[in-house]
Amino acid sequence: MRAAKLCDLLKAGDRVAVSNITGREASAVTVASQKYCGNIVGGWALGKGGESLDVPGGDPIPVFSDAGELMNSLPKEKLPNKIIVYSPPQAVYAEVKEVVEHRIDTVETIYVITEHVSIEVTAKIAQMCSHANIDVLGGNSLGMINTHDTVRVGAVGGDDPAESFRPGSAAIISNSGNMINTMASYLQSAGMGTSYGISTGKDTLILTPLKNLLELTKSDEHTKLIILYIEPGGLYEKEAVEMLHRAEFDKPIIAYITGEILQKLDLSLGHAGAVVEGRDTTAAAKMKLFDDYFGNGPFEPDTKYKKSPELTHVLRKGIRIRTLHHLSPAAALICDTLGIERDFRPSKPLTLNPWFIDYKGLGKHLPSKLVLHRGTVPKPYASQIKHLGHETLGSNPPRRNMRNASHASSNDGKVTRIYGRSLEKEMQNGSFVSSLIHTWTGEQVRDFEADMLEKVLIASLSNGPGTISAQGAKLSTSAGNTPNTAMIAALACIGDVHGGNGRRAVEYLLRVFRGIDLPDPYDAKHGLDLQAMVNKQAEWFSKQRHAAKEAGTDYARIPCLGHPVFRNQPVNYDPRERVLAAFMDEKGIYNIFLDYYHRLAHRLKEIGIARNVWAVNLDGAIACVVLGVCWRLLMDKRITVRRVSDIAFMLFAVGRAAGAAGEFLDHQDHGSPMDMRIPVNECAILIRAKD
Repeated sequence: MRAAKLCDLLKAGDRVAVSNITGREASAVTVASQKYCGNIVGGWALGKGGESLDVPGGDPIPVFSDAGELMNSLPKEKLPNKIIVYSPPQAVYAEVKEVVEHRIDTVETIYVITEHVSIEVTAKIAQMCSHANIDVLGGNSLGMINTHDTVRVGAVGGDDPAESFRPGSAAIISNSGNMINTMASYLQSAGMGTSYGISTGKDTLILTPLKNLLELTKSDEHTKLIILYIEPGGLYEKEAVEMLHRAEFDKPIIAYITGEILQKLDLSLGHAGAVVEGRDTTAAAKMKLFDDYFGNGPFEPDTKYKKSPELTHVLRKGIRIRTLHHLSPAAALICDTLGIERDFRPSKPLTLNPWFIDYKGLGKHLPSKLVLHRGTVPKPYASQIKHLGHETLGSNPPRRNMRNASHASSNDGKVTRIYGRSLEKEMQNGSFVSSLIHTWTGEQVRDFEADMLEKVLIASLSNGPGTISAQGAKLSTSAGNTPNTAMIAALACIGDVHGGNGRRAVEYLLRVFRGIDLPDPYDAKHGLDLQAMVNKQAEWFSKQRHAAKEAGTDYARIPCLGHPVFRNQPVNYDPRERVLAAFMDEKGIYNIFLDYYHRLAHRLKEIGIARNVWAVNLDGAIACVVLGVCWRLLMDKRITVRRVSDIAFMLFAVGRAAGAAGEFLDHQDHGSPMDMRIPVNECAILIRAKD
């Protein structure tokens, strides 16, 4: 490692830069950190160069388009020596590589906050940064705090680090970032503050393992006690304990190993690296590992420990705790036995302060030790709870028991209604597709919208007998099933790859158009720089695709661009989408979402991503039509994003199920039983017989 002691990882005067700084999590953490310590000099985000991130009561933080621009634009005295990576997993390798290439010999440490970075990418990052003499912490790290210097990187300490972290003598090293805050609060009740809080992260591959961090604590003058939070998975603790034996480590350790109960239930803690892979990586194995190192059993809160040479000898190495609330008395025991001076008068006693109590009559039967008394609700929650009302806490008013109730339909014995409108009147209007959308949204569509919806419904009927859904219907018919079963079989063969892309396209388009003022998606004079939006998305796609290919990982495709059949022309079109587009041209109908998709397909060809212009397929056309129909409902918050996405899926499914009925009738009349079966001589055998 480049660092020789813990403060080399983070200290006063360090200058921090943030990748993907305008992202939701990164921007919130950056603003909170800047208020706490003001150590962030800038950040970068694709397509956001020239912007800035506002900090209430402080100077705005400049945003650049990439790391290279940041390094080349900031004055020498502001060049960052610490980097925080908040980019998506597919982009992490490219971000770190760009930092290494433009570091100008200033960058000392990189913190990878991103979770679920692949092992291959993490290994490449470790090798690349090792050659560049840069320390890397993470992935899935929450960051680090240096309490004595009042500086942090990442989200350790939350929005108010000073609440949990007081300067003191205990260094906390934890797999879980949030657990650092909890442990720091517990230690205050023992009169112990923190010197450092370090989140190692718990992805499968940890870039700076426990062994290295423990070595850095040896020469740290502020640290007298070390607290470890350890999860199952990995051999990092075994390597660390082996180092402790060799180095004759002289600072006591309190170890809390979690996950034993979940392990018995065959559950994990949720972190990618907390998966047990072998005998030595279980929670039980790690507990034994530390008990053997300490030479003692775990801390027993009911035991009256007497100071003796034997106890002093044991506690010089430390002790393991079984539960988190044993941390405070265990720390007090070590301090009293070894003569470690407390950092301050013990505060924040570890007593429960329940805000609400309702035993529902059971209080009379419980032992007195278990009966809690209502505590004091702190500010500002007390006034908020009073305003809200006790009876509404924990409730979810929009939800109710729907067993015998419906918004979508009603029947009073005289009239059947759909969202309050008479079914008979719907029949008189004579438009199935209009009534269908009314049934799904509770709103009426305009005539031109009904015409477009009808065309995509017709287009969904069939794309030939070779499609997966048509094959499902034919297989079911060949097996001798009834019409409804054949239709169900076709529906069962529709998924995200076949038929479900319309749902993903709706979600994609909503991400692109999020936060944009668009009153009417049918207005060609919308006033938006649509081409700039297209260019930005194309650049983002190019960058993450390049990063993924270089790292040898997969990347997220743009849904509904391209078709396995219509793909070999210089400019490709799905003929079904062309019918819809021709109708819109004829009627003078504009749809900004379809316009966006066509522009994006051409832009990807222009920048070399595609060898020809990809077709906007039927699922994409459905998504554009549905989003146009539902846009005003979304903007008025009368419909959810989930419902709009589902409508795009269901529109295709309704058409394809009807088309499957046609396949059933045809196959029933002209096919023979079991004629869809594949002959034995055409089936490939991929394994040897084992008997």
